[in-house]
Amino acid sequence: VGGLSGSQVLGVTSVVLTGVWMGHYHGGFAWDGTEQEFNLHPLCMILGLVFLQGDAILVYRVFRNEAKKNVKVLHGIIHLLALIISIVGMVAVFDSHRAAKYPNMYSLHSWCGMATVVLFSLQWVMGLLFFLFPVASSWLRATYLPVHAFCGLGLLAMAVGTSLLGITEKLLFSIMSSYSRFPPQGVLANVLGLLLVCFGVLLCYIITREEYRWPPNPEEESLAVHFKTLTEGGSPTMP
Repeated sequence: VGGLSGSQVLGVTSVVLTGVWMGHYHGGFAWDGTEQEFNLHPLCMILGLVFLQGDAILVYRVFRNEAKKNVKVLHGIIHLLALIISIVGMVAVFDSHRAAKYPNMYSLHSWCGMATVVLFSLQWVMGLLFFLFPVASSWLRATYLPVHAFCGLGLLAMAVGTSLLGITEKLLFSIMSSYSRFPPQGVLANVLGLLLVCFGVLLCYIITREEYRWPPNPEEESLAVHFKTLTEGGSPTMP
């Protein structure tokens, strides 16, 4: 319980600090093609791809005693919300760059960010087809399940890493534009980066700990039997 509560404190604090950073040091938020529209980008990406994506993964640890179908629906809805918010963040940065006549997709941060959003979208669609409204056979679902779980953690790591690149890029740009060795917002940006790292590490800890795992149920046992049949041969009815 302490780990779950701690993850929420770290996640919410990260989102709030992002809002304070963009609001206090960079003029707030708008949707008019200015820098204020760009400020929506970091807020949306950290809220969507880091915090909400992390919470979508955690629902399987928080609601361990609820009906699996209901938790799957919640998992999918939170991921969809994260995807929508992240798309808003992507539109904001492209729109503000176009208005300011800045080039797009020129930095490592932008490349990693685009790859993360595209792969995240694909991950959501695959999860929808394989698990929420399954169109695949049981043995194929059993084969894909560990891949889906691994990709979920991998995408969270990509989102945290891309956010750290963006924080560094934004801070360096602020330093160069103000000709200051280290502006006050640098402390806030560094703290935000550390919080994001701690959030990601704590989520990985929670997900891999046995006490947070989902208790066995007939559906998963059935998938395990099919997976064993696929990998070891024999019949699902064999002992």
